Amino acid sequence: MKKWLWLCVAVMLLALAACGNEEEKGSNEGKAKEESSSDTVTYTKSDGTEIEVPADPKRVVVLAAYAGDVMKLGVNIVGVDSWSADNPEFKESLKDAAVVSNEDVEKIIELEPDLIIGFDSIENGDKLAEIAPTVLFTYGEYDYLQQHIEIGKALNKEEEAKAWVEDFKKRAAEAGDKIKEKIGEEATITVVENYDKQMYIFGDAWGRGTEVLYQAMGLKMPKAVEEAALEPGYYAISQEVLGDYTGDYLLMSLVSDGQDTSFLEKDWFKKIGAVQKGHFIQVDAKSFYFNDASSLDYQLKVLEEAFAAIQP
Repeated sequence: MKKWLWLCVAVMLLALAACGNEEEKGSNEGKAKEESSSDTVTYTKSDGTEIEVPADPKRVVVLAAYAGDVMKLGVNIVGVDSWSADNPEFKESLKDAAVVSNEDVEKIIELEPDLIIGFDSIENGDKLAEIAPTVLFTYGEYDYLQQHIEIGKALNKEEEAKAWVEDFKKRAAEAGDKIKEKIGEEATITVVENYDKQMYIFGDAWGRGTEVLYQAMGLKMPKAVEEAALEPGYYAISQEVLGDYTGDYLLMSLVSDGQDTSFLEKDWFKKIGAVQKGHFIQVDAKSFYFNDASSLDYQLKVLEEAFAAIQP
């Protein structure tokens, strides 16, 4: 009888131990799932596609014009596109980043990224997604400020991105008010870039400082520029007719590498009204190409200083 009693007790103890093990196992699995979940967040694209991205990315590859947005949010870049790498204002921040394109699949694998950002028009997007979570944006889908916020969402830094946007809008509006007080509310400015013996005039959303001048500061473009370039974004003209599109002020995003800049000494250029009056601002095109957060801050500073030095 005692034997049977001890046998029953033993069976009960084994059963209790098994239950305890299962509960512990379930608890550990739940904890692991929770920890795993906390390591990622979901970025939802405009079409509803959900992408699991790292909650705290450490090694980002940027294959488009968003390097300055990523840098502004304090996230490490290990691979970057050649255009961003060639920006003199980014040199120091990107000195340790490899220059890559969407075609450099093997090289990107070696960089061991935890997040890849680029345009959705690139090839090999499916291959890149196998390397790391990949967020590809449609160029022009968002305006220049909302794009920074979208980058912030993908980096799990939405609040930081929103804070920067609000601060930038405030600073730029204040700078615009000061400039308009100096040059007049109705004064106009033309933004132009030289390339291959042509000139390109720009609307209000094509980099080159246009977002800062026209949108954030509220300065005006000449009617001729508005009619030709506002809708398409840019418009090509021959050098000699630049004067027909130049307003009271002229901002030139100068391309000097491999380009003939002798026009700066030509009589037709010196006779343009804005140039004659000293209302001519010249900047390095490589620093003014983009409209990311870092570039916008830089452009705002340069333009503030340039207008401060100009006599109206």
